[in-house]
Amino acid sequence: MTHIMAIDQGTTSSRAIIFDAGMKIVASAQEEFEQHYPQSGWVEHDPSDLWSSTAACCRSAIEKAGVPETDIAAIGITNQRETVVVWEKETGKPIHNAIVWQDRRTSEICNDLKAQGYEEQVIEETGLLLDPYFSGTKLKWILDKVEGSRERARNGELLFGTVDTYLIWRMTGGKSHVTDATNACRTLMYNSFEGRWSTTICEMLDIPMEMLPRVCDSACEFGMTRHDLFGREIPILGVAGDQQAATIGQACFKPGMMKSTYGTGCFALLNTGNEPVRSRNRLLTTVAYQLDGKPTYALEGSIFVAGAVVQWLRDGLQMIRSASDTQGLAERADRGQDLVLVPAFVGLGAPYWNADCRGAIYGLTRNSGPEEFAKAALESVGYQTRDLLEAMSDDWRDLGEPQTLRVDGGMSASDWAMQFLSDIIGAQVDRPEVLETTALGAAWLAGWKAGVYPDMDGFAERWRLDRAFEPAMNDGDRERKYDRWRRAVEATMSV
Repeated sequence: MTHIMAIDQGTTSSRAIIFDAGMKIVASAQEEFEQHYPQSGWVEHDPSDLWSSTAACCRSAIEKAGVPETDIAAIGITNQRETVVVWEKETGKPIHNAIVWQDRRTSEICNDLKAQGYEEQVIEETGLLLDPYFSGTKLKWILDKVEGSRERARNGELLFGTVDTYLIWRMTGGKSHVTDATNACRTLMYNSFEGRWSTTICEMLDIPMEMLPRVCDSACEFGMTRHDLFGREIPILGVAGDQQAATIGQACFKPGMMKSTYGTGCFALLNTGNEPVRSRNRLLTTVAYQLDGKPTYALEGSIFVAGAVVQWLRDGLQMIRSASDTQGLAERADRGQDLVLVPAFVGLGAPYWNADCRGAIYGLTRNSGPEEFAKAALESVGYQTRDLLEAMSDDWRDLGEPQTLRVDGGMSASDWAMQFLSDIIGAQVDRPEVLETTALGAAWLAGWKAGVYPDMDGFAERWRLDRAFEPAMNDGDRERKYDRWRRAVEATMSV
């Protein structure tokens, strides 16, 4: 058995990718699913869509690969993090739509808990902040709103999971109710420093611990798939949240290595090794991966809107037909105009953590058009990344000035965006040959556990550079532009 199947269950689509013994992509399949927006700031998924799209992609990828299911040694799963699903243990039926990580409906719950003085306790135990982004308050909201659900959870009738847990439960026919440490540490209910669910925080949120999954290493025996899914039982041996999986896929195994993934949002992770670093700048202390019972930690900065700003140009303003159009438009933009777009469509993430502000554009003139909007949209991602890197440098003085940033995700394919990123952070930006780093990370976890893939050092040696972007902007222009961005953010948050 020489092939590994990676499942990449994302915010807007599900994918399955088949990797061969050399970690090369043999085949893939992808299926988008519907987004639900019940109210402003609310985002939901139908859990049945998450499951059906994932199962369909797996079957399609295996068929496209032209390999028998007996060649699939193991499955690795990576998933959108913080998204919450609650379902009936007996039937598997969800009691509410999945509440997505982008959802801001629990802002009032978070504000009330902050007013009661709970945030310091949350930071101390979890490394996270009291923000609607994380799973805990979403789960509390469901239990508060769905009649009788809290009592049913106490009686063992309901199960909670992030998307990885829900998919594993479905794939194993309800035999495995598990997650891994990288997903657990994003729930707001897991003590990342002691490696256990927090009784104090679960009591604070009034969440019955009976409904929580068992927490495993990122490479572990999570369960066997049902025979009827793929014609044979296949072990699930690797699980990691999408950003941690990308960190693994980028081979950022040494302290000081950094990666930034540009998908719907942007997520930068800095490997800090075996010792967690407590942030002074409202970054997150998170588990980068956990192997053989030992967690490796990271500082993480989360930007809510990165690729989503390009989707807004396409779907909202209808200025472009496809995301790739932005590069040509940005290249033709009037250099005499300097629009600044603060894409706070659902508030601002790190290091600001302002859930209430909304997006704004500064510097508009009568001649501002699609070219200038596209340029400002791509630049906004570079500015936000610099915000994160400056906060990381301040939190972990051993880092010093960033030397190299490894990038991946859809927007990293844009040469224009990556060159501006290098210019504005004043550091080299490395784009790998394999941009599917999230799926590759999940595949490596499963393949290493199955004995198909090499160890960490052997995997790191296989990382290959596609292109390095070197900063070309002079220091004066860099600081002038960044200062303008900072002033735009301050103005946006003051409204």
